[in-house]
Amino acid sequence: MTQEERRSDAATKGSIGLRPVRERRGAERATQRRRGASASGRCVNGPVLRQRRSDAATKGSIGLRPVRERRGAERATQRRRGASASGRCVNGPVLRQRRSDAATKGSIGLRPVRERRGAERATQRRRGRVAAFAAITAALASVCVASGQTIAIKGKIIHTMGPAGTIKDGAVLIRDGKIAAVGPAAQVQIPAGTKTLDAAVVTPGLIDAHTVVGLSGIYNQKHDSDQLEHSAPLQPELRAIDAYNPQEKLIEWLRGFGVTTVHTGHAPGEVISGQTAILKTTGNTVEEATLVADAAVVATLSPWAQKGDGKSPGTRSKMVSLLRQELIKAQEYQQKLDKAAEPDKKPDRSLRSEMLVRVLKRELPLVVTCNRAHDIATALRLAKEFNVRLILDMAAEAYLLTDEIKAAGVPVLVHPTMYRAYEDTENLSFETASKLMKAGIPVAIQGGYEDYVPKVRVVLFEAAMAASNGLTPEQALATITIQPAKILGIEQRVGSLEVGKDGDAALYDGDPFEFTTHCVRTVINGVQVGTTKR
Repeated sequence: MTQEERRSDAATKGSIGLRPVRERRGAERATQRRRGASASGRCVNGPVLRQRRSDAATKGSIGLRPVRERRGAERATQRRRGASASGRCVNGPVLRQRRSDAATKGSIGLRPVRERRGAERATQRRRGRVAAFAAITAALASVCVASGQTIAIKGKIIHTMGPAGTIKDGAVLIRDGKIAAVGPAAQVQIPAGTKTLDAAVVTPGLIDAHTVVGLSGIYNQKHDSDQLEHSAPLQPELRAIDAYNPQEKLIEWLRGFGVTTVHTGHAPGEVISGQTAILKTTGNTVEEATLVADAAVVATLSPWAQKGDGKSPGTRSKMVSLLRQELIKAQEYQQKLDKAAEPDKKPDRSLRSEMLVRVLKRELPLVVTCNRAHDIATALRLAKEFNVRLILDMAAEAYLLTDEIKAAGVPVLVHPTMYRAYEDTENLSFETASKLMKAGIPVAIQGGYEDYVPKVRVVLFEAAMAASNGLTPEQALATITIQPAKILGIEQRVGSLEVGKDGDAALYDGDPFEFTTHCVRTVINGVQVGTTKR
């Protein structure tokens, strides 16, 4: 067959055998695409193609459009269907009607997505600002006593811990944060409309005689453990108020059990670890909470303050010599101040000596933590030598020296009743408080401090245990109310329910020393600050 005949056959049969390779392969791929389109019903030739084009025009088919255009149209159709299903966007008369409804009702359905989401976020921010403002207002109201605010407390039993004793079916009226009246409910005139709280038992707000709450935090981690500075053995210049965190959750925890006042500060562990302060368990700032900013200087005559590895102090005698030497320096500092006729002749100011001068002048007490009988005797000897106001702290073996302690007129902030008996507290007793009280020694029970959790204890529980080990319930309650108030010199403000004192009270649904009893309300300065039952 000639070349011309073959060309004729190729033209007749559609053969591509003689075409160049690239052209032939391109034709093959085009044929495959047409076959695939024909099989899927998207694209065919001849009359069928014309029919399907007609159907596509009639039905809105997108089968013949380019792929990108077709996919875009499919997505647009999906958006329209979704909008139609949600009632946001449809076509024709319904669309015009809904636009009219949106204009009438303020609907945001037809706005662009970004604009609509922005409007939603703006609304959320406005609501958040309103809620934040309301929370701030409520917080301020809870810690600030409004002018003329009056609140009444009624109790089936009221332990006043004052001259009125225990009152059955009694009432306490608090006005402007101070107690205005206390007595039998029939005799206390409560103005109409006064907010009234009811309880089975009412006591004065509880006082923790010595704790580290506010300096030691709930997480027991480095960032919330400011109760002890180990860089030097003598640090009377460290102020408790500079480390106290009034927002600490442990304060709220104690308050929930009726504790309204705490004597807190630096923990035992250095010869002089710092100062203490007396604060209410409420307030957003230290200034709002503070009763006494500088209540005492705390010292330790115990192995707790001894160092190892040849560091000083390593023995009891070294601890005492450091303490004596620092007190002597303070005496000399004061003498130089007294002799200086002109300001430029005065010695350089020393925060350390200034604080110890106040101790030497008996303006502040020296709270000494000691447990062994011979350490207690050493503290008594130092107090006599320098004529300072001594308060014994912990004093696990104080029952061995009751005569000496009483003769010195020294009060004791006794260890928590349930404190662990180990090392130099191994001889403590559940009856320590009762033995000291029987000897005529002023006693208060403290929450205390331990170098592991719990660093903060609830004095209500400690007093309850003491009431089961030698103390009467009235005596036990006194150790966490009026007794610590007297020892710390704040009995004119707190410690009992008496006219003129701060309106602090704890409300219980039963006997406070019973395990099943709850503290149902706590009132500080005439403001209810606790509503959670504990």
